[in-house]
Amino acid sequence: MSPHDELEVVDAELVDDDRLPATIEPRPAARPVVDRHTILYPGQGLPTEADAPAYTERDLYVSEKTAERLENQSAPKNTSANYKAQRGIFERWCADQGRVARPCTTATFIEYVAHLIEAGRSPNAISAAMSAIRTWMPEDKKPGTKQARGMLNEYRKTWGKRTAVRKAPPITEELLRAMVATCDLRTPAGVRDRCVLLLGCGALNRRVELADLSIADVAVDDDFVTLHIRSSKTDQDGKGEHTDIPADPDPLLDPVAAVRDWLTVLHRLGVREGAFFRALTSRGTLQNRAAATERGDYVTGDAINDWVRGRAHQAGAKNWQQVTAHGLRRGGAQAIADAGGDPTKQGRWKPGSAVVKREYLDRALSRAENPWLKVQERRAKEQQG
Repeated sequence: MSPHDELEVVDAELVDDDRLPATIEPRPAARPVVDRHTILYPGQGLPTEADAPAYTERDLYVSEKTAERLENQSAPKNTSANYKAQRGIFERWCADQGRVARPCTTATFIEYVAHLIEAGRSPNAISAAMSAIRTWMPEDKKPGTKQARGMLNEYRKTWGKRTAVRKAPPITEELLRAMVATCDLRTPAGVRDRCVLLLGCGALNRRVELADLSIADVAVDDDFVTLHIRSSKTDQDGKGEHTDIPADPDPLLDPVAAVRDWLTVLHRLGVREGAFFRALTSRGTLQNRAAATERGDYVTGDAINDWVRGRAHQAGAKNWQQVTAHGLRRGGAQAIADAGGDPTKQGRWKPGSAVVKREYLDRALSRAENPWLKVQERRAKEQQG
């Protein structure tokens, strides 16, 4: 054999004498990768697994700095706490029902929403619960929302009809005057209730804000009363806000005089610090609150409601059963809007609040532009002519 013949042998395979030579298996054809959303242009071939990129660990890891940013990101404190509570409630419900909570099925999600509707929860509360649950699920295993949203939308229609009649009526200036007039300033309860009415209206307080006031939160001078609201619905972090109420030239409605008179009563009762509004006995002495509630000397929002409703009853209000402390907030806000002002800051609503625009500003504008006012103006001119 020549040297050139040796070079022609480029490969060889050794096999046992009793076995056939090994054979090369053909590669399987690449599987097409398509679904119902695939769109192909004329002449374009089917995409296959071979066309897919080959990911490595490099494509999956993030840097330490990025990981730190992801860990430090957070929702607002009150939102996080609410979501955590909602998820806990959902978990317990699933356990009672023998269902898997995480990741839950769409059927479980729908059934839970139906359960909340049956329990009479508000649509906004149900929507918040739905968001808390869905964001808790793995990204690729979130339940469908179409049917649940449909149920909630239908529920909103009936809920709106039910709650429209339950909204506390605004306490107008006329009614406020009548209610303050029932306060006998010779009695501690009368002095206290006048102060509640005028501060509630002047600062557009929510009832819990009145109930949570401390003596240290109230400052008074000749021209203004200043309230320090330590926390509110729009200040869950408790940063605190100040609200000023100007003195009123009408002695009946003057908040400065009302606060001074109540502080004098507290001084006579031996109270120098702590809760600003106090529960009183029928004889005008302090109630013993040591074991009454966990709030101690601080009354509840329900107590504030009772005082306000009681004054509405004594004033002869026809709808006194529906009157609550929230009526002071609504009445005051509407009075400001009707005078051309914006009650947002005074009432500690969020800037640009849709509630303020819808309930007060738009209503005031609608009243100012009411076509019947034009008719009245014409009548007045005709009478003068």
